Amino acid sequence: MKNLLLLLALVVLLTEARAQNYDESKVPPYTLPDVLKTTGRKKVKSEKTWENVRRPEIRKLFEDNIYGQTPTRYDSIRYVVSEGQSVMEGRAKHREVLIEVFRQGKQVKIDLVLLLPSNVERPVPVFVLINNRGKENTDPSRKIKSEFWPAEMVIDSGYAVAAFHVSDLAPDNKDTYSNGVLQLYPEQLAADNGMRAIGAWAWGASRVMDYFGTDTDIDAKKVVVVGHSRGGKASLWAAAQDRRFAICVTNCSGNTGAALARRQFGERISRINTTFPHWFNNNYKKYNDRENALPVDQHMLIALVAPRPVYATNASKDLWADPKGTFLSLKNAERVYGLYEMRSALPADPPGINEPIIRSPLAYHIREGEHNLTAYDWGNFIHFANYHFKISK
Repeated sequence: MKNLLLLLALVVLLTEARAQNYDESKVPPYTLPDVLKTTGRKKVKSEKTWENVRRPEIRKLFEDNIYGQTPTRYDSIRYVVSEGQSVMEGRAKHREVLIEVFRQGKQVKIDLVLLLPSNVERPVPVFVLINNRGKENTDPSRKIKSEFWPAEMVIDSGYAVAAFHVSDLAPDNKDTYSNGVLQLYPEQLAADNGMRAIGAWAWGASRVMDYFGTDTDIDAKKVVVVGHSRGGKASLWAAAQDRRFAICVTNCSGNTGAALARRQFGERISRINTTFPHWFNNNYKKYNDRENALPVDQHMLIALVAPRPVYATNASKDLWADPKGTFLSLKNAERVYGLYEMRSALPADPPGINEPIIRSPLAYHIREGEHNLTAYDWGNFIHFANYHFKISK
């Protein structure tokens, strides 16, 4: 009986996967919400109106309808710092940081892995990865090396490199996701617009940012938050809320990440809410198969990061994450960057495979290959950070 149920579940999943659209000619007509028009239908023509009126409106719409509220209060936070062995033949030093956050007699612990260049005397910029894969991918000893976190490349480029794992904030499981940050904020579980797993991961990124502000070896004004896939959804939401992040990188983040929902291409809202019901708030389920009813779309999430730079990516074989929809999301955020007199260098149409657009506040590439985070991606992220931080290499 158990095997039969598993077989039936597999058939359902395969049927749903085939039902997703991968044909551009079948993308339905759609009209995106105007990022520069308030809910009162007034046009936004200035940076001041964006900052004081429209931006808060959009953030609230995302909180209430998709990612949930992000609680900001806690009783205390503590950092336990341990210096480890030097690694990379002495080119880097290892620092292990335990971040403990306390509220109402409960606590959450975040293990931050941090590697710093050894021979740099000034504070250094840092890339921090929201790790949604196995912890072995961010092995600080470097006995295990992974393209997912190519620490040697980052260190040799003059940056620090850090990572924390999503399971410390919310296990990526519909039955156990509340065993983390949400133990500190149980009221969120009772609210239809309450924080869930993606929000918890973004909350954790901000606690890491809190720590960076205390580490004299880190330039806390030059922090790049990076996420892949579901981690890329979290990196966007983290940067949209926490303006201390200088640059946001969202890699192959797809649906409810950087890709437009209204295109209904690849993964759709109904599928993501069914497969991962713990990622987003209860209100988001109202939009299953009703993308056009959403009061927002993902170009507006990217716009919340403005004027800070955003780099979004895709892979050629990863149609599930809608490469064209991701590029169009960036393009439709350009008008907000224009309010800050920042000119995007993105072309009218998506660039070719392995033809990155880097020297721009809104950057993009589509890499040849599968849904993954690779050394090719990281190399471009470093060039992007060098450009915006004005680092000559």
